[in-house]
Amino acid sequence: MPVMLSIVPKLIATLILLNIIGCQSAYYSAMEKVGIHKRDIMVDRVEEAKEAQEGAQQQFTSALEQLSALISFDGGDLGEQYDIIKDQYDASKSAADEVTARIDAIESVADALFDEWSDEISQYESARLKRQSQLKHKETERRYDKLLAAMRKAESRMAPVLSALKDNTLYLKHNLNAKAIGALQGEYKTIKQDVEILIDEMNKAINQSQQFIELLNP
Repeated sequence: MPVMLSIVPKLIATLILLNIIGCQSAYYSAMEKVGIHKRDIMVDRVEEAKEAQEGAQQQFTSALEQLSALISFDGGDLGEQYDIIKDQYDASKSAADEVTARIDAIESVADALFDEWSDEISQYESARLKRQSQLKHKETERRYDKLLAAMRKAESRMAPVLSALKDNTLYLKHNLNAKAIGALQGEYKTIKQDVEILIDEMNKAINQSQQFIELLNP
């Protein structure tokens, strides 16, 4: 009986995965029927991820600016300042989640695109055209891997910033006094450095995104 129970979660997970894959396959098939192919979907999703990263850059910069204003705070309603910092953290978390979702969506269509491409290469009768398609496939996949690595690296840089923003938000919530402001001053420099690194990595990923879009849409 315990063995059977241990199998159940794995079976459920497998069924969910198969359902997701089936839904995706149906979606891609439906889109192809109206003339929108996986290549087009991938370009759109890379563009959406690029825009999400640009939005995240702006949001994290805004959060840093609000934190800078907080540590320079000189009298007034600290409760109101807490609300501002809390809103900035929530907005930053949402921006980070959006970036992750967009990258995941790229991976989904990329897997389907490259699998289909590989299968179709075997259908060529012309050795010359087959070889050219193989070279194009290899180069596109290489560039995609480079893009994905850049995006995931930038994505990973968001975690320490979010963690620090959350800590600062909680600390301010529990210590609405001048001493709290002094304590946060020591955190600001580290957060500033992390945000600068994050923005730099995102710029690299954004540039990679544009280059990849141009590769697919020469």
